[in-house]
Amino acid sequence: MAIYEIEEDEWLRLARIGNGKDALLFSSPFCGTCKVAERMLDIVQAAEVPTTMYKININYAPKLREAWKITSVPCLVLVKNGEPQRFEYAMRSVDYLYKLLKENE
Repeated sequence: MAIYEIEEDEWLRLARIGNGKDALLFSSPFCGTCKVAERMLDIVQAAEVPTTMYKININYAPKLREAWKITSVPCLVLVKNGEPQRFEYAMRSVDYLYKLLKENE
């Protein structure tokens, strides 16, 4: 399963309420740390963590950025039933992200 790139309007239209758990990575195309975080999440995805992962460009997501008070990138938001549950700014290791997403099951 891949990390799906999504635009803000698409995310807001998703009827995720009551539909489980997702992870949304806020990133920027010129952020080197974001690229590393994305690669780490690709590896976690290969381990078949059953969380749907999305990626959004923070520059084009002003509504979510404001509503969720995203302060920097990369930021991995764990979402349950459409509501943010946890904001993770430090992508410490693949193992850490794996455990984090397994907890989100």
